[in-house]
Amino acid sequence: MKLRDGHVHSPYCPHGTKDSFKTYIEHALDLGYTEISFTEHAPLPPSFQDPTPDQDSGMRLEDLDRYLLDLSSLKMEYKKDLMIHAGLEIDYIEGFEEETAKFIAEYGPALDDSILSVHFLLKDGKYDCMDFSDSVFSDMVARYGSVDEVHTVYYQTVLASVKADLGPFKPKRIGHMTLSRKFQHLFKPFYPQTEMINTILQEIKQRGYELDYNGAGIYKPYCREPYPSDDIAKEARSLGIPLVYGSDAHQSKDLLQGKDGLLFWDSLA
Repeated sequence: MKLRDGHVHSPYCPHGTKDSFKTYIEHALDLGYTEISFTEHAPLPPSFQDPTPDQDSGMRLEDLDRYLLDLSSLKMEYKKDLMIHAGLEIDYIEGFEEETAKFIAEYGPALDDSILSVHFLLKDGKYDCMDFSDSVFSDMVARYGSVDEVHTVYYQTVLASVKADLGPFKPKRIGHMTLSRKFQHLFKPFYPQTEMINTILQEIKQRGYELDYNGAGIYKPYCREPYPSDDIAKEARSLGIPLVYGSDAHQSKDLLQGKDGLLFWDSLA
């Protein structure tokens, strides 16, 4: 039985654990993994001002070559036991498409795997890291005018990310598609965004992209469901969109998180 995890962070994550690559890898082997993608948060565009308090949403550009070298060495060391992919989770940030495309053109050829995600939303010239905390989300609701407007802007941005021309090495997997639901049990949306979600899925299908089937949301206390949720996962499957399991682990003990809450786990593993 093959066990693939397509979304794992690393000691290079500035807001995660300092568990070593080997700690991740040895635990992955203990869990029966056969394939793993390290997809560290890519460096943010140089001219983008990270709105988080510690400005630690992405790894440092000066660490990127070392990250790739470390993984290159580990691929060889563990090649008999585990297929290791060197990857990145790259942010789509509205207004920074040109810088992002330039980064992808430079580093894309060195990557085995990658994810394109939306964390930052733009409103009236101000960027927010939407999933940073419930207090940030609360502030966004007040400024945007409603919970539903935050969700609307999020899905509009996800759709823009799918459509964006970021060059031939653009990531083909869309990360945690329903991340705006992270605080849904604190801030309940009124509208389900069904039309917009279906539009996104159609765009993903037309481009031959994949969806990150992310188990982390199950353990978020105000979310308690995967990204995407069961109804969206069902629709994606009906359209033939591949779902790639991702633990979104930011520490080694998070590997395999959400497994028991994923509707299609048996057909993925």
